[in-house]
Amino acid sequence: MNEVRDVRTIVVGVDGSEASVEALRHAQGLAVPLSAKVVALACWDYPPVYDGYVAVGIDDFDVRAGEILNEAVAKAFGPETPGNVEVRLSQGHPRHVLIEESKSADMLVLGRRGHGGFGGLLLGSVSSACVAHAHCPVLVVHSPEKA
Repeated sequence: MNEVRDVRTIVVGVDGSEASVEALRHAQGLAVPLSAKVVALACWDYPPVYDGYVAVGIDDFDVRAGEILNEAVAKAFGPETPGNVEVRLSQGHPRHVLIEESKSADMLVLGRRGHGGFGGLLLGSVSSACVAHAHCPVLVVHSPEKA
């Protein structure tokens, strides 16, 4: 017998792209009738350092990622963030962070930017990894069509 489980938390990977903004909108559209929480999650990390070489201006990654996250949330919902939306910034590679977050989420929603060599047949590396390894259902949302 299949067990129906309540959806309490929908995690959305946000990178500032139009696809991630659309993913936020889709997640909210699912969350509202389910009385679920949406976690808008952006990831940041330090770039790898090669042989002790450090590039100039490689600080404030967390600050910039936070700005991108807030801009995407505002673009998705306007100036007032809905009460069920939590905005969260996490350090780490998006693939690893999102798969880890999927352990406590009821759904993972990701945007697909439309890159790939076969016209829509390929997902990006983060989306592919999440589809293959997430611990909850994954919804991949396409970028809105350009008019």
